[in-house]
Amino acid sequence: MTTDARLTRRPRPYPHAERQDVVQELHGVLVPDPYRWLEDAETAETRRWSAEQEALYTAERAAWPGLELWEAEVAALGAGVRVRSPKVRGGRVFWLRQEVGQEHPVLMVAETGVGAGPATAIATAAPSASERVLLDPSALDPSGRTVLDAWEPSPEGDLLAYQVSRDGTEDSLLRVIAVATGEVVDGPLDRVRKSSIGWLPGGRAFYYVRRLDPRLNPGEERYHRRVCLHRIGTSPEADAVVFGEGRDKTRFYSVSVTEDGRWLGITATLGTGRGTDVHLADLSAGPLDRPLLRPVQEGMGAATRLHAVPGTGPADRVWLRTDRDAARGRVVACRPDELHLGPDAWHEVVPERPDAVLTHLVVLSGPELKNPLGLAAWTRDTVAEVTLHDLVEGRQVATVPLPGTGAVGDFSAVSSGGHEAWFAYTDFVTPVRVLHFDARTRRLTRWERDAPADGPEGSAVGGPAAGAPAADAPAVDGAVARQVAFPSRDGTTVRMFVISPSGHPDRPRPALLTGYGGFGRTMSPRYRAQVLAWVRAGGVFAWAGLRGGGEEGEAWHRAGSGEHKQNTFDDFSAAADRLIGAGWTEPGRIAIMGGSNGGLLVGAALTQEPGKYAAVVCSSPLLDMVRYELSGLGPSWTPEYGSARDPAMLPVLLGYSPYHRVIPGTAYPAVLLTAADGDTRTDPLHARKMCAALQHATAGTGPVLLRLEQGVGHGDRAASRAAALQAECLAFLASHVGLPAPGSDAAASRR
Repeated sequence: MTTDARLTRRPRPYPHAERQDVVQELHGVLVPDPYRWLEDAETAETRRWSAEQEALYTAERAAWPGLELWEAEVAALGAGVRVRSPKVRGGRVFWLRQEVGQEHPVLMVAETGVGAGPATAIATAAPSASERVLLDPSALDPSGRTVLDAWEPSPEGDLLAYQVSRDGTEDSLLRVIAVATGEVVDGPLDRVRKSSIGWLPGGRAFYYVRRLDPRLNPGEERYHRRVCLHRIGTSPEADAVVFGEGRDKTRFYSVSVTEDGRWLGITATLGTGRGTDVHLADLSAGPLDRPLLRPVQEGMGAATRLHAVPGTGPADRVWLRTDRDAARGRVVACRPDELHLGPDAWHEVVPERPDAVLTHLVVLSGPELKNPLGLAAWTRDTVAEVTLHDLVEGRQVATVPLPGTGAVGDFSAVSSGGHEAWFAYTDFVTPVRVLHFDARTRRLTRWERDAPADGPEGSAVGGPAAGAPAADAPAVDGAVARQVAFPSRDGTTVRMFVISPSGHPDRPRPALLTGYGGFGRTMSPRYRAQVLAWVRAGGVFAWAGLRGGGEEGEAWHRAGSGEHKQNTFDDFSAAADRLIGAGWTEPGRIAIMGGSNGGLLVGAALTQEPGKYAAVVCSSPLLDMVRYELSGLGPSWTPEYGSARDPAMLPVLLGYSPYHRVIPGTAYPAVLLTAADGDTRTDPLHARKMCAALQHATAGTGPVLLRLEQGVGHGDRAASRAAALQAECLAFLASHVGLPAPGSDAAASRR
């Protein structure tokens, strides 16, 4: 398609937004903030402005060519049965399943009807009439605005603790139901947010995480978390606080209890910092409401996860997955009564690899196994590998062949110890599938409850040597994924997946580049309907692994955070240069898209190099980096970005803060900012202020638009609403880079 086919008309007049003379002095630096008034969503002026922005967006959207085709394509590619890995407890197996046409996943349960029978047999048995729906969010709320945030069965499988929230707020209410009848037997417990649950045997009580009464700390109601003990049938106001008093308000906690009720583990992080403090208590040695917690690790800045199995005594072994003294991760063993001694008491059983990052560990300890085995997942060059290790002898015994070049996650095993594990696999052309691993036979198969009608495919596990990741994934319906490497501005090698119709740069095509580069998150290959929709229309989709992420371990994360954040933006710019230099696309045909921290990424990209990109989608973003920590979950993110209260960090933040880098008279690309009114993580104020600033400043021909969605938040939403958002973003970008809608005659002729 020629550039003449792109939308180049002047945008409609923008709603009036007063530029006020608001200037804040920080550490002697004057920081202008002309649209601070837009931080308050409830004022009459902000409401007027937001309503006019909505009307503008609606009018502009009506002019996008092929929007209905984009909607149909995204919906079709996102359709299909989706299943999550099961949790096996007592005589029952629990799992999430989403059928075609369902707005939300529903929680399923299957049972033998013979008490605490062989639960693993249920999990591996073929689907049968024993399956039934246990919890359906759409039945709880037909409007589709209620989401199942988290759930955890009791060890015996007869009770289920579940958490739901409404309108995207992620402010959950926790209830307990009897699995046999669905009757609510406890709750609601408020002030929880996707809390982990540590059940005690018999279902009489559990440990969980709850915030303090907001009246105690006005304005800080999303903080001040505590680990509490709740006894079924009692008021949550009577719950004993067992951990968290006197600690920083931004601390996050997670809890776990071994199925036999012997060991309580508590993990704490400072905000979203990567370092974890770990505490362990022998619940047989003290009162349940005053457990004798001993520190395993504190204040070390290392990420450590504790793995203990039922039947463990003080002189037996537990395992730690840690990046302490091993930036790419390793596994060590230690006796519980020596954990407080630190690394001096550790025995390494899975060593750090120089070529891969350890991401998951599942301990299998069933009686049919000679020694406990560790199923370990790694990413090498962002591609998943799975290996099997003897956790006593400290040696790798096998590799687990995966279906392709992809990602794994959602690991699960029988909490009482066993020989089976389940995990999810996906890649760019393969929707998520659940795989089942049997340590006795060392065979990997597709889980029967997620298998096609002709039965589960499977493969035997290979020898100890790990195979190299494939450079290209197989083509599926005209999409081929290829990984490329390129130098960033400072010479650092960065990798990116390019998904295209042919697998090679046959001609310059409209390109859509995305990335994240934050919080140690890895941009692994995964199935996304919007990726395939773009490629099937004839475009190129690029998925970059930037510094700040976890692609190469903790050192890679730190190289793109704090005072080094500019490296993330330089890597992204270099990715765009590579797409042009290698012939995948050409100047004027690159669109970029990112959400959350990725919204910050594309906000920085469009303000630092506005002429490089033709169109931008910036979703749920952080954009005012001077004041980000004053709203949403901002205070939790200072370990990642730093704080403007720090005189040394203010120049860094101000140097890349997109809102503060908007310069009047600049020809900015077409920009679509999307936000949600229920977002309690990144407040929509960022999108509002940036929209006003860009509309005032731009000399470009592309529009600057704001899509503010009602009744949803930062995370999960109804399937139809998610598909509509994705389709509108793609249609907007496509209209500015000359990509015809999928299924159109123009798209077919340009494949």
